[in-house]
Amino acid sequence: MPDSFNDNIKDASVIPVRFTRLYMTMLIILAVLLTIGQGLTQWRLRAVQDEMWIVRYAALQRHQSQQIVKQALQLSDPNEQSKFSENVADLRQVFPVFERYHLLVRQGWADNPKVVITNPDTVNQLYEGIRPEFEAFRQSARRLMRLKRYDEIRQPDVQASLKLLLANEKPFLEEMDGIVREYNGEVRAKLTLLQSIEFYLYLFTVLSLVGMGLLIFRPAARKLKQTFLQLIEAESQTTAANRKLLSANNSLKETRQKLFEATKLQYQQQIDEQKLRTSYLIAGQEEERKRLSRELHDGLGQMLTAIKLQLEGLEAGLLKAIAAEPNGVIAYPKNLKTLKGLVTQTIQETRTISNNLMPTVLSDFGVLPALKMLAEQDRSETIDVTFETNLTPDMPRLDKNVEITLYRVTQEAVSNAIRHASPSHIHIELKERGNVLQLLIIDDGKGFQVPRKKQSAGLMKAKHEINDDAVELKKMRPPSQGLHNIQERTKLLNGRFKINSSVGKGTKIQVTIPYQTQFAHHGIY
Repeated sequence: MPDSFNDNIKDASVIPVRFTRLYMTMLIILAVLLTIGQGLTQWRLRAVQDEMWIVRYAALQRHQSQQIVKQALQLSDPNEQSKFSENVADLRQVFPVFERYHLLVRQGWADNPKVVITNPDTVNQLYEGIRPEFEAFRQSARRLMRLKRYDEIRQPDVQASLKLLLANEKPFLEEMDGIVREYNGEVRAKLTLLQSIEFYLYLFTVLSLVGMGLLIFRPAARKLKQTFLQLIEAESQTTAANRKLLSANNSLKETRQKLFEATKLQYQQQIDEQKLRTSYLIAGQEEERKRLSRELHDGLGQMLTAIKLQLEGLEAGLLKAIAAEPNGVIAYPKNLKTLKGLVTQTIQETRTISNNLMPTVLSDFGVLPALKMLAEQDRSETIDVTFETNLTPDMPRLDKNVEITLYRVTQEAVSNAIRHASPSHIHIELKERGNVLQLLIIDDGKGFQVPRKKQSAGLMKAKHEINDDAVELKKMRPPSQGLHNIQERTKLLNGRFKINSSVGKGTKIQVTIPYQTQFAHHGIY
């Protein structure tokens, strides 16, 4: 960059401080001027407004004095004799107001609204000059207000009061006009002074704005113009550098995208390989179970059955020998009956183990009879196990892997509930909902606190996109190995596993598996 641009950068911390100080100083001056001007204007306007109320009261004196003279003339008019009482009442109503207003404005007061001013000396002198006329009005009006009948109007003192009133009407009006003019002159003088003050404040404000423009904005505009030119030059250099950076960024994006695709593919392969290994392990486990079940049933079971038959034959021979002896001397071994019971119990236990390893009803008739038989076998006096489904026996058989998964999940869940939860009721429900099979195992046992899922910040985005369910199942630590096995079997069929449980409220296990109605090939399990 050029040296001038570097110098501008060095001065950048100095110039704004100077401009800011000047700008704040001018703003403070303007704010003070405007505040003072507004306060002074409001104060003077209130004073003028108060004086206008006093002027109004003073001007009203002229109208009231004329009204009093009019009422007095109506009292002496023979044509108004019928309204004599009304005229006296009107006079009694008008004169007290006239008298009160005159006494108030003489002191610079007004009662509606409450206003108090200081009368100028000239006004006070005029009020002293009008005092005789006002006293004449007061004396005449008070005599006329005491009249009760029209005949009293001819009395000498009443006639004298009328003459006195008429004689002072014109002087009173003229002197009140002088007072009003004096008031108006005072108001105009104050308004003129207020206009002068506002003009000077306006002039000083304009000069302050001009000073701000010359001392602050003009140098700032010049400096900004210079800075803009330098910025334009720097922008052209930055644009060239940005082009190079953009090209490098595009290359980096392409490389990152390729790396992302490779990572995604690698992780997908790892997931597929893990699923394949797990499926092989489970398949091997099922094959081993089938072999053990077959050997227990065909080998050990047959041997135990033969032993039982031999024991029964030995028992029958001993009973015949005892019957043939006249004195029953031949002893009957007491342990023979116990041995027979143990062999019978061993045969039954062997059949149960063989059936648990691989029930023949599952391979021969499908998952519905197998689940129904599982519920019946686990039902006891203390635990009620029920099974419900909306699938019918005439529907096509499910895939072998789906049937085995459904049976093993149910077997594991019911076994866990019986061993750990002490339930009184276990409900198994297998239903078709749309394109999925939903398996529910619900118990009313003790329940447990399910650990919360935690998100891992270290997982790559590709892993989230590939299999969110797999990540969630890994992050939720199962409370037992049995639940872990249920999760693994569900994942192999791209299903979803969900568990809800709380202490004292039982447990609900839900397994959802994608489902397609189709005939499945079933060989020997």
